Amino acid sequence: MMRSLAAFRPFPALFSWLSAVIAAILISGCGSMNNTQDETAGWSASKLYSEAKDAQADGTYDKAAKYLEKLESRFPYGRYAQQAQLELGYVYWKGGEPGSALAACDRFIKLHPNHPAVDYAYYLKGLINFNEDLGFVGYISSQDPTERDPQAARESFDAFKELIGRFPNSKYAPDATLRLKYLINAMASQEVNVAYYYLKRGAYIAAANRAQFAIKTYPQTPAVEEGMFILLTAYDKMGMNDLRDDADRVMRQNYPNSRFYKEGLERKTAWWKLW
Repeated sequence: MMRSLAAFRPFPALFSWLSAVIAAILISGCGSMNNTQDETAGWSASKLYSEAKDAQADGTYDKAAKYLEKLESRFPYGRYAQQAQLELGYVYWKGGEPGSALAACDRFIKLHPNHPAVDYAYYLKGLINFNEDLGFVGYISSQDPTERDPQAARESFDAFKELIGRFPNSKYAPDATLRLKYLINAMASQEVNVAYYYLKRGAYIAAANRAQFAIKTYPQTPAVEEGMFILLTAYDKMGMNDLRDDADRVMRQNYPNSRFYKEGLERKTAWWKLW
């Protein structure tokens, strides 16, 4: 005789026990979610800002950024929101996120072009790029001169120049001016050093072009003296005697006692290791 199909159904007690276990797991999961809810829920704008400042003071910039982001998101208007937008640039930078820091600076400048502290946004933008590359010196001890990208230095230059031009009386202007002078000399040296690099490898046209660019673009910098000598040397190597003589005349007129006439262009150490 065939057994009834009901004989193969789960025991009612077992089924009830499994249902209870599953329900308990689901309830526990919901409880865990509630336990991990945002600790800042219900905080006021002043509370979020105060906690962000405390986190900055402690050096926990990731936490400070989180509080400032929440502040801006929950209270998009008012002085706290503007202050959060301004301070996010600094917090991102100190937290090792220069890209986010620069974006925050640009955003603040765009949203609040007439804000009393917009000069600080320009200064911070220049400072971030300045320290990002240190005017090419960051990698100067080991990197090939043609492989470095001077974009960071140029963007730093532009930011400091904008700051000084728009806000000459800003408290950040004196330091920006000093950094600007450094960047000008660094960019001139970079161009001349690349010209030297090409010259030593027999790429005389490229050497002449880079030397000319440095001379015309940064005429008052110390690197121009060597740039002039590289230019006349490149012309001499290419047999362009008239251009060589013209360059030599200008060189002797401006640098009559130049050491390069005595010592030449030879360097005992690779130029990118001179620092």
